[in-house]
Formats: sequence, C-alpha cells, structure tokens
Amino acid sequence: MQDNNRQNRSSIGFIAGIIAAMLTTGTVATWWAVHTLTKSTDTPTPTESPVSQPAETEQRGQVYWLDATGDRLKLQESPLTLQKSLTDQQVLETAVKDLLSGPQGSENDTTIPPETKLLSLKLDDKGVHLNLSSEFTTGGGSASMTGRLAQLLYTATSLDSNAQVWLSIDGEPLEILGGEGLMIEQPMTRQWFTENFEL
Repeated sequence: MQDNNRQNRSSIGFIAGIIAAMLTTGTVATWWAVHTLTKSTDTPTPTESPVSQPAETEQRGQVYWLDATGDRLKLQESPLTLQKSLTDQQVLETAVKDLLSGPQGSENDTTIPPETKLLSLKLDDKGVHLNLSSEFTTGGGSASMTGRLAQLLYTATSLDSNAQVWLSIDGEPLEILGGEGLMIEQPMTRQWFTENFEL
C-alpha cells in the first residue's frame, strides 16, 4: 500500500514537473515572441529624403518682338513662363533682359542693338523706371527707332498696359531718340505711343 502511495506521489510529482517545465518553456517562448515583435515594430523606419519639388511656374509678363514679314513692322508678343514667387519687378527685369538679349528663333526680329544693357529697373507706384546703356540710341533710321521704342515700352508695360514708363540713357532722361529725332515724352504710355507713332 505504501509502495502504491509512493508511486502515485512520484507520478504526480513527475507530472507536476512536466507541467511546470511546459509552463516555463511556454512563458519563455511567449516572452521571446512578444519581445521580438515589439522590438521589430519599435525600430524606426528610415525616413525618406525629401524630394525637391520643382518651383511652381506661371505665365507672367511678355516680351515684344517685331514681325517683319509684311510690308510693315508689327509687334509680336511672346509670353514668359516664370516662377510664381517672383515679384512684379523681377518679372519685368527678366522680360527686359530677355528682350535685350535678342530673339532665339528666326520667326521674331528686333531693332534693338545687341550691345544694349539694362543698367537698372525700378517699379514703384508711379510706374516703371528704366535706365539703359547708350547703345539703345545708336544705328538705324526712324522705322528702327520706332520699332525698338515700341518693343521696350510694350515689354515694360506687359504686367499693366496702363503703366507709365520713364526711360533714361546712362542715367539721363531720354528726350530725343536717334539721329532723326523721335521726340520722347516722359513718362511714356502705350496710349501716347499709338497717338504719336506708327509701326
């Protein structure tokens, strides 16, 4: 009888030991699984380097070229596509510099001497103040002078067709343009030009 009790106790102890071992193993396995999963989700994912976005652009301002295909000169506008962040003064500076650098294609023409430089451009509540180098006044007859004046005036007023323009050459207000003497009124406007000149 005692042997049976001992065997039962041994069997119970043995079974209890196995259960305890299984519980311990299960706990350890569970801890390992949870720890591994937590660690993998806690690991920060590498941040993507920001991709530089191209600056937003829009059509602002225009450059005015000459179309000489007919029997008389005609103004031909060419819109500019520029960054939205540019100020009106920067837009006009870009337009005038493009004009002075000359047309890129053969479909447009200009009578502005290629050496002409923009010395300064200021935009204020009165209008546009331009200062060009003296090359602007050289070479060509009255048609050439009228054409370049129109190109410059219309380009400088491409943001506001009613704007007034003051034109100086090497810092001095322009009064007469060219050897044939186009009389220049300061400030100039598109309306003044159409009333006094014809391309």
